[in-house]
Amino acid sequence: MSILTYCKGLPTLESEMNALGFTELEMFLESYAPIFRSAAIETVNYYLSSDEFNKSEWNTHLQKSYGINKRHINGVISFAKGRVDAAKTHRELHIKTIAGKIKSIEKWLKSSERKLKLARKFYAKKNWQDSKAGCNFPLSCSLKYRDTNWSNLRFQIHGKKRKLALFKNKLKYLKVEPIRVSVPLGNIFIVGSKDESRGNQVAQWDGQAIKIRVTQCLESRFGKTVTSNIGDFDRNINRLPESGSKTWHFFYKNGKWVAAVQFTPKPVKQQSQTVSYGCIGIDMNPGSIGWAYVANQTFQ
Repeated sequence: MSILTYCKGLPTLESEMNALGFTELEMFLESYAPIFRSAAIETVNYYLSSDEFNKSEWNTHLQKSYGINKRHINGVISFAKGRVDAAKTHRELHIKTIAGKIKSIEKWLKSSERKLKLARKFYAKKNWQDSKAGCNFPLSCSLKYRDTNWSNLRFQIHGKKRKLALFKNKLKYLKVEPIRVSVPLGNIFIVGSKDESRGNQVAQWDGQAIKIRVTQCLESRFGKTVTSNIGDFDRNINRLPESGSKTWHFFYKNGKWVAAVQFTPKPVKQQSQTVSYGCIGIDMNPGSIGWAYVANQTFQ
């Protein structure tokens, strides 16, 4: 099924702001984001260096190393896996694109070199002026550029060969170069589940306020939970269901924290009558639009 994501900047309510001008949720996100990133980087490296990923063992390792709760670790692993999978897919597409460019250049070179070869062969004949077939690439010159079309084509061939060598070296390099994965700053990912209350055990949102369970390493500073009234996600057609899984992604952008909720949308209600009531046929053309109304009656 399709998945939608709604985003909004976190509001800074005056009632929730501290002496520094930040809400408790923003303070928690600022403190947890570096820990999350360090755990994500280590998870990415583990994904890239190992063929088999033992989630249970890695869960235990991250809990001991960073003091992160198991539910938070699910978000770290999902975030890291997404970055690795995206990097691998991008590498495959990059290789495919360069291979396509190499194939295109080789085809062009073959055609252009054949064109020059046939033209030279034609002008090497005696009495070529009387030939009925003519030349496939007749020699001509430009007073503006002070050059012949043959010279210009040879220069293009020279440039294409250099570009071909560059692409071949790049393709050879990409096939053996280890994949590098970027893990950006200011990101927190919390995975939800449809079996959990309000779609997420760590971040529970009731339509207005969100309550986030604080990870173990920060409980001494923020307590067990952090709550903030972030409000609703206003949309003309709101497809955010009350039930079902809700995955939360908090990221820092343009000097502000943004909350993004990912969910399976509820079906859109039908806005028009069924075809049994009749329909309108539309014919769109470059210069005009034609239409016809078809009634629900059956004509003999």
